[in-house]
Amino acid sequence: MPTNPFDAARSSMTDHAVPRFPTLMLAAALSLGSAIALGLARFAYALLLPSMKLDLGWTFAEAGAMNTANALGYLLGALAFPRLARRWQADTLFVAGCAATAFLMAGSGLLADTDSLLALRVVTGASSAAIFVSGGVLAARLASARPRDAGLVLGLYYGGTGWGIVASSVLVPLTILNRAHGWQFAWFALAAACAAFSVAAAGAARRIEGLHAVAAPAAAHSANPDDAPRWPSYARALGGYGLFGVGYIGYMTFIVALLRNAGMSAAVVTGFYLLLGIATVLSARLWSGLLDRMRGGQALAVLNALLALATLLPALFTQPWIAFVSGALFGATFLSAVASTTAFVRHNLPTNHWAKGISAFTIVFAFGQIVGPMVIGWVSDGAGLARGLIYSALLLAGGAVLAACQKPLHKN
Repeated sequence: MPTNPFDAARSSMTDHAVPRFPTLMLAAALSLGSAIALGLARFAYALLLPSMKLDLGWTFAEAGAMNTANALGYLLGALAFPRLARRWQADTLFVAGCAATAFLMAGSGLLADTDSLLALRVVTGASSAAIFVSGGVLAARLASARPRDAGLVLGLYYGGTGWGIVASSVLVPLTILNRAHGWQFAWFALAAACAAFSVAAAGAARRIEGLHAVAAPAAAHSANPDDAPRWPSYARALGGYGLFGVGYIGYMTFIVALLRNAGMSAAVVTGFYLLLGIATVLSARLWSGLLDRMRGGQALAVLNALLALATLLPALFTQPWIAFVSGALFGATFLSAVASTTAFVRHNLPTNHWAKGISAFTIVFAFGQIVGPMVIGWVSDGAGLARGLIYSALLLAGGAVLAACQKPLHKN
C-alpha cells in the first residue's frame, strides 16, 4: 500500500520523544500563548464593545472595524512570518510576540481616539500572529514527539484560547468603571493577564525548541522537500477555512451585543461568556480523535457545520438557555476548527514546510476576519444583529461544503 512519504520524517522525532505527561504539560503551558493571541487580544473586545460603542458613539460597522483592524494586522503578521522564520527560531518569535502584545494591550488603555485605537489594533494583530503561527509550529513539533497523542496536543494548544476567554469574562466586568472612558481600566487588566500568561508560555516554547533541535538533524534527511505539495492542491481546505474566518468572527464580535440587546442581564451575559471559554478549554479532548483520523478536510467540514448551527441558534431564538447551548457548542468547536488545519498540515506536508503551510492557512483566516466584522457589522446596522448572525451561519455552512471536498494529499 502506498504510504505518506513524510511519515519517516515525522517518526524520527519519536526517537527523542518525551514521556506523555510532560508532553501534555508542555502543550498546556504553550497554550497560554494562544490565550494571549486570541482569548485576550481579540475576543475580549466583544465584552468591551458595548461600553466602548456607547462611550465613543460608534455604529456597529465602526465597532466591527476595530476587529477588522486587528485582523489586518494579523494578516500582515502572517504574511511576514515565513520570512521572519528563516531568520529567527520559532520560540524567539513566540516570546517576542507575547511581550509585544502585553505592552500593546496596555497602550489601548491610554487612548480614547478612534483612529489611534484602530492603528494600535493593527499592530496588536501583527504581534498576535507572531504568537499564534509560531505557537502552531511549536505545537506541531511537540505533537510529533507523541504521535499517539498528536490530536490531543494540538487541541490543548488551540483550546488554550479558552483560558483567555475565561480570564476576560472575569476581568472585564470587574474593571469597567461607570464613568467616562471607564472601559480603559479593563484594557490594563487584560494587559496584566497577558504578561502573567507570557511567563509560563515562554518557558514551554524554549523547551519545545530545545527538543526540536535534538530531533531536527535526523528528520532533515528523511524526506525530500521538493516533494512537498503546493497550496493549489489544498485550495478547498483553504477556502473552507477562509469562510470559517468570516463566519466565526461575526459571532465572536457581536454575540455579546446581541444578547444585551435581547434584554439579557449582565450576569447572564457574563455566565454565557464564561461557559464559552470553559467549553473551549475542554474541546481539546473532545475532538482529538477526529484530528488524528481525518487527513483531508473532513474534520474542518464537521466543525464548520456544527459552528453554523451554534451561530444560527441565538439569531432565531432569544431565550437565555438557547444562548447557553449556543455558547457551549460554539466554544467546544471553534478552536478545534483552527487545530484541524494544523493537523492537516502535519498529516500532509514535510516538517520543514510546516511554517509555510500554517502561514498559508493563517493568511486566508486573516482575510476572512478582515471581511467578517465589517460586513456583519454593516448588515447589523441595516437589518439587525440577528440577521448578521444568520449570514455568518450561512458562510460557515458554505465553508463546511468546501472543506468536505478536500481529499488527503497522500494515500496512507
